[in-house]
Amino acid sequence: MKNSLVRKYNVPGPRYTSYPTVPYWDQNTFDFEIWKKTLKKSFSESNKTEGISLYIHLPFCENLCTFCGCHKRITKNHDNEDPYIKAVLKEWLLYCELFDKKPIIKEVHLGGGTPTFFSHENLKLLIDGIFALADKTANCEMSFEGHPNNTTKEHLQTLYDLGFRRVSYGVQDYSEKIQKAIHRFQTFQQVAKVTLWAREIGYESVSHDLIFGLPFQTKEDVIDSIEKTKSLRPDRLAFYSYAHVPWIKGTGQRGFNDEDVPKDETKRELYEVGKQMLFEKGYQEIGMDHFAVESDSLYKAFKTGGMHRNFMGYSASKTQLMIGLGASSIGDSWYSFGQNEKKIETYYELLNQDKLPIVKGHILTEEDLMIRRHILNLMCNFKTTWHEPSEQFGELPEILDQLQEMEEDGLLILGERSIEVTEEGKAYVRNICMAFDLLLKRKAPSTKLFSMTI
Repeated sequence: MKNSLVRKYNVPGPRYTSYPTVPYWDQNTFDFEIWKKTLKKSFSESNKTEGISLYIHLPFCENLCTFCGCHKRITKNHDNEDPYIKAVLKEWLLYCELFDKKPIIKEVHLGGGTPTFFSHENLKLLIDGIFALADKTANCEMSFEGHPNNTTKEHLQTLYDLGFRRVSYGVQDYSEKIQKAIHRFQTFQQVAKVTLWAREIGYESVSHDLIFGLPFQTKEDVIDSIEKTKSLRPDRLAFYSYAHVPWIKGTGQRGFNDEDVPKDETKRELYEVGKQMLFEKGYQEIGMDHFAVESDSLYKAFKTGGMHRNFMGYSASKTQLMIGLGASSIGDSWYSFGQNEKKIETYYELLNQDKLPIVKGHILTEEDLMIRRHILNLMCNFKTTWHEPSEQFGELPEILDQLQEMEEDGLLILGERSIEVTEEGKAYVRNICMAFDLLLKRKAPSTKLFSMTI
């Protein structure tokens, strides 16, 4: 039965870090001035009550990892650090000039690229520059992504002193054959060293990212990686499905052949084996592809219904307004999305002209907002309801008819005005969300846009 479900539901689909998803943003109705109005509206509604989030994209990497779908610039030239930090701080200044009050920040995340490409001194300049124009909430959650090979003890101590309490390390898999295929090299000893450093310094949450479905990956590889991971006992784990999308990322994901990538039932078995091991090691499943120990803040947020999902992934800190800083970064005012220029040189040029570097976006309609709430509920809580008229829409009966088949397959339970995803259905939550995706229904993509859901 399980294998037949994989074959049935393994179709291309979004990961729903936003709704509408980026390919369905309406560029024809996006207007920069309207986007600014939504930004100010969201700021006035949320700054005092909950604070705002900042996502800062630091795009430089010394080497290309061929599994990666992020926007990055490959270089070993560290002279790039200083002008980039100055540009990000200029961008932040332009945002602060839009607001009528001093921003209060509840969440900061440094992503990439490789944030630890930057020296600890320059990261301090960046964070000090951000908070020269803003205050922190008492429970401000600050996190960063560290590469095990270039995260130094100075990085960890400096960022801890600045208020960071969570670090995420990209591990992927410990197999040398897989590391060679994806051009991502780090030993278990290196991961252990930076993990123990973080614990020694006082970080409250250490996270490891693992990936299933990588080229040449076998069940034995997954078992070995999770056994090694268990010995370090990270507080939080992302156990992601590898998104093989070479038609989007070009030759960066062509360091191996398509037939080297596990597919369908073979790929799903890797996840099931890994998930069962994580359960046995005391981890709880929270959201899609995420696990945590019960003491971790993300698990507590999941249990209380406070977990949120946005372009940063899952977060224990919900804010209405997320500002994206840096080349390619995406901001979210709840009412609109705006994405920055991806090319670093053009990003600099726009800032030199005192212009915010937003080049594309989407203004959400009332329908978008309604569907967005349902998809967020499903992705974060594995359930959604429609008791109130504001939660109902014309296509809902049609969606419920479609979901009946998923109920018959044991993936969800349909109540009178509710849906709850079953344990079996958690692996198919992207498919369940797709049933609500009205834009995807109205205009199926004519070309490849998304990775496979399983």
